[in-house]
Amino acid sequence: MKKILITALTGLALLGSASVFAKSDSMVLQDAAKNVVSIAKAKTLADETAVTLTGSIVKHISGDDFELKDSSGSIVIDVDDDLWKPMQLKAGDKVRVVGEVDTHRKKPTDIEVIKIQKIK
Repeated sequence: MKKILITALTGLALLGSASVFAKSDSMVLQDAAKNVVSIAKAKTLADETAVTLTGSIVKHISGDDFELKDSSGSIVIDVDDDLWKPMQLKAGDKVRVVGEVDTHRKKPTDIEVIKIQKIK
């Protein structure tokens, strides 16, 4: 019984500590302001690197996923619907995106967007 209790408490402690390591949105915004990069460069950066990208929406892939393109290439951006729906984001829109690089083992790198704005 003691082993189960200790294991459960250890698991809860680890779950609680995960939030300590996560960057707040304000930290991401601050770091991304110093890291304005091309899409090609973003694809080479480490997981959870804060970035600012500028480009054009090529298409709405599905759900929260859009394809963003600049002169160096394209990348999928994951934009929560509470961000993209109010601005009626669509193909052809020029945007500035702030977010974090999200690397994966079995699918291409994408960007987890925390802020997006249309530009002229």
